[in-house]
Amino acid sequence: MRQRGFAAAALAVLAVAVPLCPAQAEPVNAKVVMHAPLRVLDPVLTNAYITRNHGYMVYDTLFSLDAASRPQPQMVESWTVSPDQLTYVFTLRPGLKFHDGAPVTGEDVVASLKRWAQRDPIGSRLSAVTQSMDSPSADTFRIVLTKPYGLLLDALAKPGSPVPFIMPRRIAATPPSEAIKETVGSGPYKFVQAEFQAGVKAAYVKNADYVPRKEPASRFAGGKVAMFDRIDVVNVPDAQTAVNALRQGEIDFVENVAPDLLPQLDGVKTLTVQSYGDASETYTLRMNWKQPPLDNVKVRRAVLAALYQADYLDASLGDPAYYKLCGAMLSCISAYQTEAGATQTKPANLAQARALLKDSGYAGEKIVVLHPTDVRSLSALAPVTAQALRSIGMNVEVQSMDWATLLSRRSKDAPLADGGWSIFHSSLTSMDLLNPIVNANLDGRGEGGYPGWTRDDTIQRLRAEFESVTGLDAQKRVAAEIQQRAYEQVMFVPLGGYSEFKAYDKKFDGMVAAPLPLFWRGK
Repeated sequence: MRQRGFAAAALAVLAVAVPLCPAQAEPVNAKVVMHAPLRVLDPVLTNAYITRNHGYMVYDTLFSLDAASRPQPQMVESWTVSPDQLTYVFTLRPGLKFHDGAPVTGEDVVASLKRWAQRDPIGSRLSAVTQSMDSPSADTFRIVLTKPYGLLLDALAKPGSPVPFIMPRRIAATPPSEAIKETVGSGPYKFVQAEFQAGVKAAYVKNADYVPRKEPASRFAGGKVAMFDRIDVVNVPDAQTAVNALRQGEIDFVENVAPDLLPQLDGVKTLTVQSYGDASETYTLRMNWKQPPLDNVKVRRAVLAALYQADYLDASLGDPAYYKLCGAMLSCISAYQTEAGATQTKPANLAQARALLKDSGYAGEKIVVLHPTDVRSLSALAPVTAQALRSIGMNVEVQSMDWATLLSRRSKDAPLADGGWSIFHSSLTSMDLLNPIVNANLDGRGEGGYPGWTRDDTIQRLRAEFESVTGLDAQKRVAAEIQQRAYEQVMFVPLGGYSEFKAYDKKFDGMVAAPLPLFWRGK
């Protein structure tokens, strides 16, 4: 009874009327529950998946990856490349408009790419080989390179966080360390700013001015034909309450259904349960290299030796049918996957871990593990890490918080006494891990890199080599060297692959297949 009351209260806030287009007498609306509450609206400021999902509703991209992971033009109509492979000139599709009615111009593109590149690993590498980026005319933009860069289109089509979304120049002028003040894109849905309540609800309405591409939708690419006139996103933090509301028709879509609740949806004829793909997600553990004692590689190696993937997967998922032991840093489904250097796929050798810790000179320094309590898929991980590290004699403090606070906290480069941290966990889709360039956990820049601030010149040299070699065999060789080095330095720890499941009402039938919710029609 209490759960039903909570669902009713959470959903009551959605009964807000919006003007309807006169040409559509019977609007098609949807109420959805996502995997986490939306609080941060800037898709460049954070790489949180909930903000990325929000971004795909509102913004558009220059190129997008199709179902075969090939870059396809999206906002771009055509482009030319000079014979020396140094100058690219892109022409935008005609009629592109932002939600405020202003046309999309090459200057908007240039400003958006420059802001994004300051936060993104592959964007920063593209910037490093870019001589200039400008807009010769209103509907074109140009990139001039200092040397050929074969991953340029892949960079512009990058599907994972942060995505190179295009926004108006006045908004993109915001420093990437500051949050944007307006949410204005050119994508298939408009964000209803006036109704947004951070962490509680968000609303989107169909963009009547959006003109989809003529090609059929294929994952992120092709024609984005919006499925709904209005989408209301409501936060229902309790997984059981969300499933109850779905069964009762109070909501229409749940992004991630907890595995232990899937049997409750068996036989419900009005609902469909579907996997996002086999082992499409990977749990990860990230250490802070800038704060003692994890600034010591010997301590990091002791931590790695104490971990066992099955402990995490059993705690979070329970059923081995939903997960896969896999030590591949580039995900279990990458073309470059290898087990080189991995130890955590086998039961931990705690005696060895204790010996490594003793040899490191560890003197009882505190380890602060951040624990998100409001994201079902992550909430079980921190306690497993705490138990493993305590079992080898480490001084561990688990600090609980909501996911939004964790995202803010992990960006804080400070001593533990001043709000710093030692370890956090994430769940990353395979598309954010697939190769050494897009995988932020393999960013060896240190300052300016992914939280954890891993710095390693060898990794950076190998990543540059990966960009320069051609052919799958050569790329696999370099990728294996990268993983071997990354395990030696313990840049991050993959904790296993698993599958998430979405559940939805029949009104979502025909939604494009993708590793995240994209609310437009498929082929």
